[in-house]
Amino acid sequence: MNIDRIVFAVAGIIILLSVIFAVSHSIHWLWLTGFVGANLTQAAFTGFCPMAYVLKSIGIESGKAF
Repeated sequence: MNIDRIVFAVAGIIILLSVIFAVSHSIHWLWLTGFVGANLTQAAFTGFCPMAYVLKSIGIESGKAF
């Protein structure tokens, strides 16, 4: 797997889990959903993603986006 696929997979998992927790535990879990969405949006415009930076520094293969 390359960095792009890992970033998208982890973002999707975090969003799904936070929505499940918001429904079952507390509505405040939606703040995590908003944070992940905002980070994906800024990464689309700036090309900078903190998670991609960390994955690149540990030697994961780069993709086309990051």
